[in-house]
Formats: sequence, structure tokens, C-alpha cells
Amino acid sequence: MALLSMAIGAFGIGMTEFVSMGLLPDIASDLLPAAYQASPEEAIGQAGILISLYALGVVLGAPTIAAVVSRFPRNRVMIALAAALLVFNALTVLAPTFELVALCRFLAGLPHGAYFGMAAVVASELLGPTKRGWGVAMVMSGLTVANVVGVPAGTFLGQVFGWRAAYVVVAVVFAVALVMCWRFVPPHPGDVGRTFRQELGVFRIPQVWLTIAIGAIGFGAFFAVYSYVSTLVTEAAGAPEWVVPIALVALGSGMFVGNFLGGRLADISVRRTLLVSLGSLAATSALVAVLAPFTVALVAALFVFGVAGQVVTPAIQLRLLDVAAEHQAIGAALNHSALNIGNSLGAALGGAVIAAGFGYVAPAWLGIGLALAGLVIAAVAFAAERRVRIPAAA
Repeated sequence: MALLSMAIGAFGIGMTEFVSMGLLPDIASDLLPAAYQASPEEAIGQAGILISLYALGVVLGAPTIAAVVSRFPRNRVMIALAAALLVFNALTVLAPTFELVALCRFLAGLPHGAYFGMAAVVASELLGPTKRGWGVAMVMSGLTVANVVGVPAGTFLGQVFGWRAAYVVVAVVFAVALVMCWRFVPPHPGDVGRTFRQELGVFRIPQVWLTIAIGAIGFGAFFAVYSYVSTLVTEAAGAPEWVVPIALVALGSGMFVGNFLGGRLADISVRRTLLVSLGSLAATSALVAVLAPFTVALVAALFVFGVAGQVVTPAIQLRLLDVAAEHQAIGAALNHSALNIGNSLGAALGGAVIAAGFGYVAPAWLGIGLALAGLVIAAVAFAAERRVRIPAAA
């Protein structure tokens, strides 16, 4: 029940992070009516800053909040973070202007990484050293289910009843998570005596930086493809728009499978899981690129790509817990800073290669390079670890 409680919060985070992408036209027409009437494309582009501000909040909030709360009991921290997520998403519903909605999206991103990081630490302690990956996967399952069910459903509700309806659902989900975390997450002492300055010492560990780079660059391959699924389907494959939700469900279903597979494999070997999964991510990016002109084959390739992409994340999470030494709370939270940097990097580079005239399949080809770059960084990190004889992740 403790794992389920934290997974429900993860479901809410998945919805609030990704549902905006499908509702940008509705948000732009409501909050930027004059700009939307003059040029819908420019207004939608302006509304896209809401996604960037949320990601910025994740990147900044994950290490900062984790460092501040590391000395407090972890069960109470989980309750406080769920409450913050509830409040800031509820404010998104109530904010009357674009500027205030933008502020609320930034604030809603701040607890994101700290929530996942603290949940990963609690899950690891609940299940013990031999099932850490499975515990992390259980918590992360909420995020993957959100991509299969929550985001499509929230997008539909937002299109029918107004974009704010989607965030009403998100707020309700966080209210449920808050009550369940209060009821079911058992007492977990924090690192008593830890200070903010001591926690920031994690940034003096070279292996932490290398692991962040693996997530930011290697996992950027996933977002290079994910961000442009709609154009892959409608432009590269020439399929009608109604196929896009089917492709997204296939990708999300692959993520759901990959999440639990990655948790199991990471419990066997974090190192091998990272190396094999990054290689698989490169291979499946190539598969998506080759099969892009064929609609049915593309949807199947996106499922396989989702599996490969999500296998990576539990391994990166455990790797950060291993190399962060005594800085467990901030080390776990940094995983989501790294992944959101990968989100921004993959989306930006994917858009750049399309804008440069390389075609709508170009982001998939780009994904090969990013995944292989992450694989090289992982190999360098493991080689450096062997040289200085730091105990490796089991």
C-alpha cells in the first residue's frame, strides 16, 4: 500500500507533466485570445513556454528541495511534497491569466524531482537491497500508466470541457495521493544532522556528474522521438490524425512493460542494464527510422522503442543512489533533473534537425547518436570507477 500510495502521486506527476502538450491550442485560445486570432501558430508557440517552465522547475527544484528536506523524516517529506503538488496544480486551475498560469506551472515542477527521489529512497528501504530496482519500478509505474491512460484521458477531458478540467483531475489525483501517503507510508527517519551545505557535496563526486550526463544525453534519445510522434505518424507515415493516439498508447504501453523489466534487470546488474539498454535504445531508434513510412510497422516499432527507453530509467536511478554515497536524498532526486534536461535536449535537437530540412524522420536518426553517446559516457564512467577502485553497483 505504501508503494501504491507513492505510485498514485507518480501518476499525477505524469499527467501534469505531459497533458499540457496535447492542450496547447486550447490553452493558447483561452489565455492568449488576441494572439491566437492573429496567428494560432505563434500563440501556440508562446503557450509552449508552459512546458519549458515546468521542466525548469523540475531541474532546479529536484536538488534544492532534496538537500533541504534530507534531515526530516521521509514519510513526512512525502506528505509535504504531495501537498505541494496538490496546491500548485489547484492554483493552475484557478489562475486567471497566462502569466499566473506560467508561474503556477513553474511552481508545480519544483516538487517533481524531490518527490520521485524521496519515493525511490523509501521504496528501496522498504524492499531491501535485493529488490531496490523493483521498488523503484513500482513507484515509476504510476508515471508510465499516466502515459497510457491519464494523459489521453486528460487531453480528451480538456478538449471537451476546457483545458482546466484536465488539471482538476490532476489535483484530485494528488489529493488521493496525499491521503494515502499519510495513511500508508510507514515512518522513515531522515539523515539527522545533515545540512544543506553537506548535501550539496554530492556535486563534488565525479561519478554523479557522469551519471547525470548518461541520463541527460543518452535518455535524450527517447525524447527526441517522443516529442515528434505526431509528425512521424502524420507526415512520415502519411497516416490520418486519429492514428496519433494509437501510436501514443503503443509507446506508453511499451514504457509500462519496460519500466518493470528495467527494475528486474537493474536488481541483477545496474552496470549491464545501463549498457544493454542504451545500446537497445539506439537500435530501436534505428528501427523507428527505418519503419517510419509504414503505419502499422511504425506503431509496432514505437512499442518496442518505449520498452527500450523505459528500461534505462530504473538503472539510472539506482546508479545515482550508489554513487551518491551518503547523499541519498539529493542523489535520487538528481535523476529527474537529468531526465528533464534530456527532455529539453532531445526535443530541441529533434526540432532543430527538422527545421534544418532533414525531414520528419530525422529525430529518430538523431536518437541513435544520442543513445550511443550515452553508452560511451557509461563505459567511461565504469572504466574510471574500476581505475580508482570504487565499489561498483551490485
